[in-house]
Amino acid sequence: MTNTSNTGFILIVDDNPTNLSVLCEALNSEGFRFRVAVDGESAIAQVERNQPELILLDVQMPGIDGFETCRRLKANPVSQNIPIIFTTALNDIESKTKGFALGAVDYIPKPFAQEEVIARVRVHLRLKQLTESLEQQVSDRTATLKKAQVQLVQQEKLSTLGELIAGVAHEINNPISFIASNLPPLEEYIAGVSEILQLYQQEYPNPTSRITTAIEKLDLDFVLQDMFKILESLKIGSERIEKISTSLRNFSRLDSDLKMPADLHEGLDSTLMILQHRLKGNSDRPSIEVIRNYGELPEVDCYIGQMNQVFMNILANAIDALDEAIAQDKISDSIPQIQITTEVDTEQWAVISIADNGMGIPESIQQRLFEPLFTTKPVGKGTGLGLSIAHQIVVEKHNGELLVNSQLGQGTEFIIKIPIMSATG
Repeated sequence: MTNTSNTGFILIVDDNPTNLSVLCEALNSEGFRFRVAVDGESAIAQVERNQPELILLDVQMPGIDGFETCRRLKANPVSQNIPIIFTTALNDIESKTKGFALGAVDYIPKPFAQEEVIARVRVHLRLKQLTESLEQQVSDRTATLKKAQVQLVQQEKLSTLGELIAGVAHEINNPISFIASNLPPLEEYIAGVSEILQLYQQEYPNPTSRITTAIEKLDLDFVLQDMFKILESLKIGSERIEKISTSLRNFSRLDSDLKMPADLHEGLDSTLMILQHRLKGNSDRPSIEVIRNYGELPEVDCYIGQMNQVFMNILANAIDALDEAIAQDKISDSIPQIQITTEVDTEQWAVISIADNGMGIPESIQQRLFEPLFTTKPVGKGTGLGLSIAHQIVVEKHNGELLVNSQLGQGTEFIIKIPIMSATG
């Protein structure tokens, strides 16, 4: 079928046979795949087994009502991103506000108008597809960059890596700039149409029955308000993608022959943004929690592109260590964590600590971590160059120190120390 993916479907949750009949007929007429649940408990159970593309959720049901069902679905990581549209005869503002506050994306009043049901379903399925497409594009681009990064690190061509990431940032920036630049005029047009409709209502207070019926079916007042809410959601999404693009550009700043004052926190945050797809949970482990304990750091004279590469290598190693610890059931805590701490020590060095709660590194291996081509990873998983190049950048290029502290069963901590005052590298 064309309206949903091969496995996608819409879940209808309603205990009223008449409502179910109308909704099923509407969706079926447009070729949508759907399933039915008659109460909140069975809906939650169905969603945990197989996630739908969209949920049409009645408010008034036996057992737990629609509001409680929505709250539980949004509290569950498995179902929290599934769009929920409330279907209800409750027209009071309080009920609508409560539904939106719980995370619903829309509201369809009863009795149903099939055209409205189909229109709203199409809009929110399309919004979901666009969101997933953008996220997938960013994830795919980032994954491509990660593969390219290994080869570039081996060749120590950090400037080439910067150009590559900057290119991706540019590709992301073009479409999102187009969207962002069109939102203000769209908002202006909607406001203008709304104003004209209000003028018509004032100048012609007694419309024909045909117009009155159309207004009631559409719920014109609600639609006019909802259009602005949808616009606001699009603005938030655009701003999020713009932040991703900015992080990519920050990470990719090309090295110069001279050290430049730089905000190391910005470099850390940009690197974490690029690694976000690896920090997310998957079928093998939960999401990795990143704890930022940032202190007051002044700008530090450094080669910021190279320092970003150091952050990338150490953070990527920490993620690998946590994946391995979970796979072997040897993690030191139930939640995988990476803790980043920054401070200025008494000797006026900028100190960055990156610690994980994995299973730790044996002392015999710690002594060889910074040797070129030394790796404990399986063939094809590691080059043995990441930490050795990080050590070279910190020690030789920045006259700093790169230290490691690790205890078996407790985790590993890498400590980067960079002199705050500029020195010849």
